[in-house]
Amino acid sequence: MIEQELKKRILVIDGAMGTMIQRYKLREEDYRGERFKDHEMSLKGNNDLLSITRPEIIKEIHAAYLEAGADIIETNTFSSTTIAQADYKLESAAYDLNFESAKIAKEIASEFSTQAKPRYVAGAIGPTNRTASISPDVNNPAFRAVSFNELKEAYYEQISGLIKGGVDLLLIETIFDTLNAKAALFAAQAYFDEHNTTLPVMVSGTITDASGRTLSGQTTEAFMISLQHAPLLSIGLNCALGAKELRPYLKVLSDKSDLFVTAYPNAGLPNEFGEYDQSPEQMASLIEEFAKDGFLNMVGGCCGTTPSHIAAIAGAVENIVPREK
Repeated sequence: MIEQELKKRILVIDGAMGTMIQRYKLREEDYRGERFKDHEMSLKGNNDLLSITRPEIIKEIHAAYLEAGADIIETNTFSSTTIAQADYKLESAAYDLNFESAKIAKEIASEFSTQAKPRYVAGAIGPTNRTASISPDVNNPAFRAVSFNELKEAYYEQISGLIKGGVDLLLIETIFDTLNAKAALFAAQAYFDEHNTTLPVMVSGTITDASGRTLSGQTTEAFMISLQHAPLLSIGLNCALGAKELRPYLKVLSDKSDLFVTAYPNAGLPNEFGEYDQSPEQMASLIEEFAKDGFLNMVGGCCGTTPSHIAAIAGAVENIVPREK
């Protein structure tokens, strides 16, 4: 069980999927494949589709992160809800995206897994592109683009596909609105109850900027308090900030939470071209400090990170004692 591994060592999460996909210079037809060749609108950039149309690419990326030392790989399902896929009029494909992505990740993780170093698949559950707490219309503060029940139903379908595809964990990540995350947690518990099963659940929030708050206005401590009622494996932070900027917020979680703590920051802050150029060595050095200060149980990378970053991070934390819960 992963809980036992977490007591032994700091586990390494993989890096960015989108950053790696960009390296392939894919075209519209790559996203369409045979199944979506006659779809009515452009699909380029809908990366989750590649689990169906170019599965060998997703498998290569997973393998690269596992070879770099990742203990946990995330499924290619960040936007695989009916709500997010509605932008492409592909709501009907949501279940299949989750099932196929989980199946691919589980196959490759099983190939790399050993008794000494088991590998795990985390079903990636993104925040969707709508928020339950904030109005998108500045002239109508009471308006909501999505309801709690709509989110719950979308997440339930996603979770169903992920679990049936073989994931080991659920990772509700890049949380900018805690109410969205609560809908995902509600959906997960509903699935567990209805199918007499359970999986460890991880949550990871996003501190939007130097204000130190999520998009829906919560401090790190408030974010933690509002979710810790759920039976969670871990709580953490990812995206938006680089490791240096994430440090004070990560310390709050480490000091105050009784859960395992995770972090997977970006490769620094974006430059003037929107690119991330922090080197693997720079990022690993910062994360090594977190680990030595006792902040971490799991660590990886988000936007801009590559297998080279994950290899450097894995090397940096390999012999450091994990944070005690």
